[in-house]
Amino acid sequence: MELKDQIMADIKAAMIAKDSVKLNTLRFLHAAIKQKEIDSRPNPLTADDVMAVLKKLVKQRKESIDQFANAGRTDLVDAETAELKVMEVYLPAQMSREQIEQVVADVIKETGASSIKDMGTVMKAVQAKTAGTADGKTISEVIKSKLN
Repeated sequence: MELKDQIMADIKAAMIAKDSVKLNTLRFLHAAIKQKEIDSRPNPLTADDVMAVLKKLVKQRKESIDQFANAGRTDLVDAETAELKVMEVYLPAQMSREQIEQVVADVIKETGASSIKDMGTVMKAVQAKTAGTADGKTISEVIKSKLN
């Protein structure tokens, strides 16, 4: 529970620093983790479960930013972006697009994929190799560009 402990320590630090954006974001994140803990009872929460909750919330923020930007709501885009920056600190380092393209190219060679029909197979293999260090949307875009 290293990540969960780090979040609690950062909540305390944000209280002391009177950083309301960070405090509210981390409290929301902690509440989501606590809910996952309750939902998974009697099984204990694993580090992977905590990371899954974090990734889900980051993905929600990114989607919200896109939707608010399309609606012209810059005030909400700014708020969501601030929350996203706080949450991204806890994610593992993300792969660059070039690194993702290399992994996709390797997987396409290994699987012998030749058309867009093979996208599911390639996507599954790439996600297994990147182990959460690459954005699913970016992976999808790269696979589509390589298979077309």
